[in-house]
Amino acid sequence: MNTNGDFEFIDIGFDEGVAWLTLNRPDKLNSFTAKMHEEVAEVLSRVQQSSQVRCLVITGAGRAFSAGQDLADLDMSNLGDVVEKHYNPLIRTITTLPMPVIACVNGVAAGAAANMALACDIVLAGRSAKFIQSFHQLGLVPDGGGTWTLPRLVGLARATALCLTGEPVSAEKAENWGMIWRCVDDEQLINETTTLAHTFAKKATVGLGFTKQLLRLSQTRTLDDQLDLERDYQQAASSTKDFAEGVDAFLNKRKPEFNGE
Repeated sequence: MNTNGDFEFIDIGFDEGVAWLTLNRPDKLNSFTAKMHEEVAEVLSRVQQSSQVRCLVITGAGRAFSAGQDLADLDMSNLGDVVEKHYNPLIRTITTLPMPVIACVNGVAAGAAANMALACDIVLAGRSAKFIQSFHQLGLVPDGGGTWTLPRLVGLARATALCLTGEPVSAEKAENWGMIWRCVDDEQLINETTTLAHTFAKKATVGLGFTKQLLRLSQTRTLDDQLDLERDYQQAASSTKDFAEGVDAFLNKRKPEFNGE
């Protein structure tokens, strides 16, 4: 992936098929500005178009994942436009990227940033991390897909209480509730994330991308509709080079070497 060009508020790295996108405003707890949104959108576009990237990791610099929106960099006159211009495209892109997306939550994830993390396919969080629906403190409603994602992860009763009270959810509780995949010790977070990301980067990327889409689409479809989708996606998956490699490796009792095609 071409990573030419310096970014002001994010860092981007590439390692063995894994792209690391780091929100980098640690002095402001990595809160989002319009400029940061533009930089994140540019990187996500590059990731989407790259055949080299087979897994994306999103994390934050310093002691926070992200505190959400920077209120000092917000157009108060029309928040709907801000959501439509920045947050909605961000969530739509993350959820439709044709590869696994891992949120590596290294500290507080609040507001829209919490919902961005929960929109990722896999969430690993350090034990000191917290997820906070902080919108009620400003008289606002949750955005970033939170009102869609949270009830599906933890149920309507818990989602309602979290959004109305803003009570922080620890990483350990989030794991117990099924909100995230795993809570790990802070000092192991990067290693655990790296290991998982590299595992994904060596798998059949197209098949993984199809799988995440089927799971997401299942939330709004009937069983009959989903069976038809599984048929169609399976047909598409079976035409990939990785499927042929997987079959050959199985028949010859060897480890497959997938190339993401």
